[in-house]
Amino acid sequence: MPEGFSAGDTAFVLVCAMLVMLMTPGLAFFYGGMVRAKSTLNMLMMSFISLGVVSVLWILFGYSLAFGPDVSGVIGNLDFVGMRNIEMDGLLDGYTIPVFAFVAFQLMFAILTPALISGAVADRFKFSAWVVFIALWVTIVYFPVAHWVWGGGWIFDIPVIDFAGGTAVHINAGVAALALVLVVGKRIGFKREAMRPHSLPLVMLGAGLLWFGWFGFNAGSGLAANGLSSVVLLNTNVAAAAAVLGWLVLERIRDGHFTSLGAASGAVAGLVAITPACSVVSPLGAIAIGLIAGVACAWAVGLKYRLGYDDSLDVVGVHLVGGIIGSLLIGLFATGTYGTEDQGLFYGGGLELLGRQAIGVAAVAVYSFVVTYVIALVLRSTIGIRASEDDERTGLDQVAHAETAYDFTGGAGVLSRSASPAATATGKPGRTDDADGGRSGHTAEAKVEA
Repeated sequence: MPEGFSAGDTAFVLVCAMLVMLMTPGLAFFYGGMVRAKSTLNMLMMSFISLGVVSVLWILFGYSLAFGPDVSGVIGNLDFVGMRNIEMDGLLDGYTIPVFAFVAFQLMFAILTPALISGAVADRFKFSAWVVFIALWVTIVYFPVAHWVWGGGWIFDIPVIDFAGGTAVHINAGVAALALVLVVGKRIGFKREAMRPHSLPLVMLGAGLLWFGWFGFNAGSGLAANGLSSVVLLNTNVAAAAAVLGWLVLERIRDGHFTSLGAASGAVAGLVAITPACSVVSPLGAIAIGLIAGVACAWAVGLKYRLGYDDSLDVVGVHLVGGIIGSLLIGLFATGTYGTEDQGLFYGGGLELLGRQAIGVAAVAVYSFVVTYVIALVLRSTIGIRASEDDERTGLDQVAHAETAYDFTGGAGVLSRSASPAATATGKPGRTDDADGGRSGHTAEAKVEA
């Protein structure tokens, strides 16, 4: 092995990569439980397909664009296209791990990020268009932004602190979700029909897998098994825990209940918020960030009713708002004793760090929103992105996948478009009963007036 290689650090990063990979199916369960029964498999597939599309693009050119030698602070060059010019035993500059370990670790981030967006357009987005959208979005939005933030681009040079993805992953995905729902439009019956989660056990399972995988997401981002990764792991856990408490307290005051959906959503909100800050704040700071995120995100998920946009599973309220909170609070809570010497306002550092963080937040948000909006408009006017009204009412599981998540008839659970018992004279599957007639999204929002 080359001089400077660490088997321990390499094993640590590889295991963390596996944990981050687990987050994508975890997200699929989290989202899949929140939709109505007739769209469960479609929601799972919208996350799962990202594993296929992004993995291939990452090897072909994605890694090179994100982490290749910098071109004018905007994008990486093409030195690493097809993994050329990377030696098996070559070490990542400044670290003790092989380049290929880093390639694999960062791939899992690239896979998860577009999958996060999918929850915003649940129940109504054509699956074929979603596959094309992922390919375009990671190429034009994610790869450049990852380069700006981590690959030596202009945000990296400011520098803006984003240890594990507050801007590049969560703000990026959250604001893209907002742009996408504005183009695709609202679900049939939005604010009129009940759209409750069909399986809260699936939601809790997904949240648990996300929480577990997030340890790899955050702690692995230091690329070494050391004291900093230990602090990061601890901060990740306590922020999520504090956010659960913050969300539930607000929910109890506002709605009179402590819901399992609120607990699961609070955990994710806390994990989102601590992601950029986990390496630079103390455990007490992590608790504060988690509490603030839990309360703020619990409030923010109701904005879609006030403002009139249909974010099915509250990607904007959790990921965009949580990502902004975590990124900006670095400017207040950075201690200067962990992963950076920069100090936040509460530790005597003034407003300079907060200003840098705001630049990163604004730049990623504006770029991602504008480009995502354009991508969505182009797809809408060419291949189409919205499922037909009949298909949306039937449920995308049958229409797009010829399957159902639950067998209510005693059949095999695999349907033929032509031979389905529910097929109509037009050849389209007939409408299936929703398991609970329910609504997707957060139960507390049922009180919001239409």
